[in-house]
Amino acid sequence: MLRAASRTRHALVTATASLLLAGCATVEAGAPAAPGSPTTEAARDALLGAAERRLVADCLSARGLTPTARPRAPDEDRAFRTALFGAGPRELSVTLATGATVTAHTDGCLATARHRLYGDQHRWFRVQVTVDNLRAEAQDRMRADPAHRAALARWTECAAPPGRPRPYRPDPAVATRCARETGLDAVRARLEAAELATVRTLHRDELTAYRQLRDRALLRAAELPAPTHPPHPPHPQKGHTLP
Repeated sequence: MLRAASRTRHALVTATASLLLAGCATVEAGAPAAPGSPTTEAARDALLGAAERRLVADCLSARGLTPTARPRAPDEDRAFRTALFGAGPRELSVTLATGATVTAHTDGCLATARHRLYGDQHRWFRVQVTVDNLRAEAQDRMRADPAHRAALARWTECAAPPGRPRPYRPDPAVATRCARETGLDAVRARLEAAELATVRTLHRDELTAYRQLRDRALLRAAELPAPTHPPHPPHPQKGHTLP
């Protein structure tokens, strides 16, 4: 039982590390590239992700730790998590317009790597979290619109007929058909596009800072010396493109 729990904890830490280490995003297709940087957003994301993983691996190695696929003992697992993510009170905090609060440490190898790449940790964290959640903010604003509420009510009646217990989870095919027939899909597409434009305007300063910090990070990533040891296998990527 203890061995199974240890494997589960290790899997969770590894998965979380993979997601965090792959936390690069694209703001807009066609955003100007820094001189000498890769010319596509996919290439820029790849360069920044590789640089971040390299810096994290170097930091962990300096602390006598290396990423591994084998389950760790509980004490070793805690030491690895502390080295990677930091410990104690979380110094970084951003409360989004949706009401959600995102926090992070300023110590740990992940924070060290991002400080090396982006410079001001507090500024980068603030703008990255804001930009990463632009779509969520637009969707939150959209849900308050009377047209969306009316369309959602029509969808509910279509997908969850009277007599069914609420909340009711309809068959996916039924949910898709009702979203189309009640106009919910069309309303969402129209409102989300409008709200995204509004949200971009509201966060113009954060978007500008995000691009500037990424451009500087790209230059730093390109200037990293070649590794003196074989690189670790790449972490699985979970990229997403922001509007």
